[in-house]
Amino acid sequence: MNILEEIALRTKERIEEQKKKNPLSVIPTVTSVDFPFERVLKSNDISFICEVKKASPSKGVISENFDYVKIARGYESAGASAISVLTEPYRFKGHDSHLREIADTVKIPLLRKDFTVDEYMIYEAKILGASAVLLICAILDSATLKKYIEISHNIGLSALVETHDEEEVRTALDVGARIIGVNNRNLKTFEVDITLSERLRKLVPSDVIFVSESGIKTREDVQRLREIGADAVLIGETLMRGGKLESLR
Repeated sequence: MNILEEIALRTKERIEEQKKKNPLSVIPTVTSVDFPFERVLKSNDISFICEVKKASPSKGVISENFDYVKIARGYESAGASAISVLTEPYRFKGHDSHLREIADTVKIPLLRKDFTVDEYMIYEAKILGASAVLLICAILDSATLKKYIEISHNIGLSALVETHDEEEVRTALDVGARIIGVNNRNLKTFEVDITLSERLRKLVPSDVIFVSESGIKTREDVQRLREIGADAVLIGETLMRGGKLESLR
């Protein structure tokens, strides 16, 4: 079992427990059809999604003094378009409360970064204050992916559909993804290759938002992605280790 499969399995177990403890008494409905996450990524220049995370499977603990609200405020002040908040507790040391507290503090849209394996998590994301959820092609079959995208859109959430190869990009397009992310990090081997975004960008139509994720460390990296027409970059570890958003623009 690779790391991705392990996290997905543990997430299923975690969500089954949460469903028992906190069953959804009210299913969230649409409060806005404005889809702010998508709107901010459609700017003329490349947009920055800045990530709040304490740890990762490949690097362990990244931030010992993890003041997630302060970090989120700093991103907003620096001009981030959106913020990605890790809520996965085992490998990333995240928590649902991080998302809720950040949502109560900042005004820019939030992506719930977790391993969505149950529609409960989509409704939960809405309740916690997210504007978007992450759906990973590698852990969802195409029928489930399509269903989860439809649920997300029906309650006013955007869905960032994460891919890692040509087949997954085609699957994402076939099921109606409006935002496609390419993770430059292989979640099975953790190798990073930013040229993956350059290769897969060609498969994504211009009317679908394209996000490059992981391994983006320098202004030169951002410029390369700008030149291929990426709409946004998702940057986590570089910023969590003290990098400045201003230095990447």
